[in-house]
Amino acid sequence: MTDFTGVRADFPLLSTAEGRTLTYLDSAATAQKPEVVLEALRHFYRYDNANVYRGVYGLAARATAAFEAARETVAAFIGADADEVIFTRGTTDAVNTVAWAWARAALGPGDEILTSEAEHHSNLVPWQEAARAAGARLRFVELAADGSVQTEAVLGALGPRTRLVALAQASNVLGNLPLDVGAVSRAAHRLGAIVLVDGAQSVPHLPVDVHAMEADFVAFSGHKMMGPTGIGVLYGRREMLAAMAPFQFGGEMISHVEAESATFKEAPQKFEGGTPPIAQAIGLARACEYLSGLGMAEVAAHDRRLGELAASQLGEVPGVTVYGPGGARLGVVSFNLEGVHPHDVATALDQQGICVRAGHHCCQPLMRRLGVVATVRASFYAYNSEEDVEKLVASVMSTMEFFHHVAH
Repeated sequence: MTDFTGVRADFPLLSTAEGRTLTYLDSAATAQKPEVVLEALRHFYRYDNANVYRGVYGLAARATAAFEAARETVAAFIGADADEVIFTRGTTDAVNTVAWAWARAALGPGDEILTSEAEHHSNLVPWQEAARAAGARLRFVELAADGSVQTEAVLGALGPRTRLVALAQASNVLGNLPLDVGAVSRAAHRLGAIVLVDGAQSVPHLPVDVHAMEADFVAFSGHKMMGPTGIGVLYGRREMLAAMAPFQFGGEMISHVEAESATFKEAPQKFEGGTPPIAQAIGLARACEYLSGLGMAEVAAHDRRLGELAASQLGEVPGVTVYGPGGARLGVVSFNLEGVHPHDVATALDQQGICVRAGHHCCQPLMRRLGVVATVRASFYAYNSEEDVEKLVASVMSTMEFFHHVAH
């Protein structure tokens, strides 16, 4: 059983930023980085920095070995094989890779893309554009009363024209329990459709086995799981990647070039044209090792406990509305204070050393379904504690009292 009380000490910024101790509750936007990740980046640039693959000198060989070892580590973390892991710039880049490399060739007039109004814009706008280009159409899963996507609703929305299901496994707004991706994948495959999972909020916080999920694609970002920015992953089933053509062209993805033609390497290299994010991949691998050391089942239970505690206690504060499920939830809590703009709430909490997110969270259709313009969002991770929840609730109460006093 992991003891999370000492985890915070592994994250230098949490004790040194702005000369004060921070209560950081914005991990759904980006996670803080443990010392071991910072050291991995420093070590690469100090001792192993070279471009990968083509160099025949020892330094380049070390860099290449470290880069490919990072791919192996990331693949193992999600239950994939190394040749199924494509390094991208992040979740957005990974989703767009499928929208260009698969959808532009596979979709046609009358085909349907099944998604939801609860999606992050990065898993909605690419499909709007892909549908427009192909003459296909979007269909939307009916949301539950709390705004969440339920597995049963997805299964009921599948149809004979469904070619792609593109859904988040976990919401970045609501904290609802994860979608049963395995059930969705099996049902979609029976109809000849494929499944893409936005794992930006699930891979950092839940045990994920992509082979067990049976999804065709899973996209996620390194910076949300304690790794560097500028690195993400597209997992793709080997058969899918083999059938897809590259859509970005440049060095290292080339097999042979003539003056007027070229042939390309196999996946994953054919989707990684140009110099890859070498140091970032190494840092991401170290983040995977760090999380594995904590235990992803333990991380999931810890985050969920804090999310449920925060939602319960905030829900008891007069004038506070909490969105999402009323009982079991993940470590994300969105809420509003009656009569106070979310940006004002976030500013007031910042003055008390608490970092939360305020806005539409790149989910404007969901905000409209909830009947709000924006919310305040607190999100928890392994370095948070019950004390952080207590500080949040106390600060929300004092903020409510302040604005109530000003209004009267």
